Amino acid sequence: MDVNYLSFQERSPEIYQKVMLAKDGDRKALSFLLERYRKSLMAMILKMVRNLDDAEDLTIEVFEKAFRNLHRFDAKYSFSTWLFKIGTNHTIDFLRHKRLKTTSIHGEIHDGRGETFSIDVASQDSDPMETLLRKQSHEVLREIVSGLPAMYQTLIRLKYFEELSVEEIQQQINIPVNTIKIRLFRGRNLILGILEGRKKG
Repeated sequence: MDVNYLSFQERSPEIYQKVMLAKDGDRKALSFLLERYRKSLMAMILKMVRNLDDAEDLTIEVFEKAFRNLHRFDAKYSFSTWLFKIGTNHTIDFLRHKRLKTTSIHGEIHDGRGETFSIDVASQDSDPMETLLRKQSHEVLREIVSGLPAMYQTLIRLKYFEELSVEEIQQQINIPVNTIKIRLFRGRNLILGILEGRKKG
């Protein structure tokens, strides 16, 4: 398992700038960070869970958790180290819930730049959209969803209003499952951002 997932360029001015923009809710910066780290994060998670479907789901969940908690990111650390620690904790929590054996997981994770961090287990947050569905009226959510780009509207409606699985959605609209998951992720973040803006307003 001697794989360098990350590189020294994590501390480049570009990455720092993108993280700072993402903290302020910049959607392009969030998408940039998602695309830059998605494959390497999923590679690490896949080595832990050994199941591609679970790894894909967990990767999206980790980005959701990280982006919801960007206000807690300490810039004296590299973004990659912070993100991978969240990924490790979230995946171990998943493994615990599934009661899988975790004896092959080492006590420390190396981020490829000489930095290491220990594994500790954090509780798994619920899906933020599920929480919203409990707290918000469907009328409010439908109003917000109707203002989203069409590619997100369809998926959000199928997933959360019609309660279809990703596989069932894929059968209806015939696009790759991973694309559906990423678009659902981005759509959820757009909705959360709109709701946060309303609260501040």
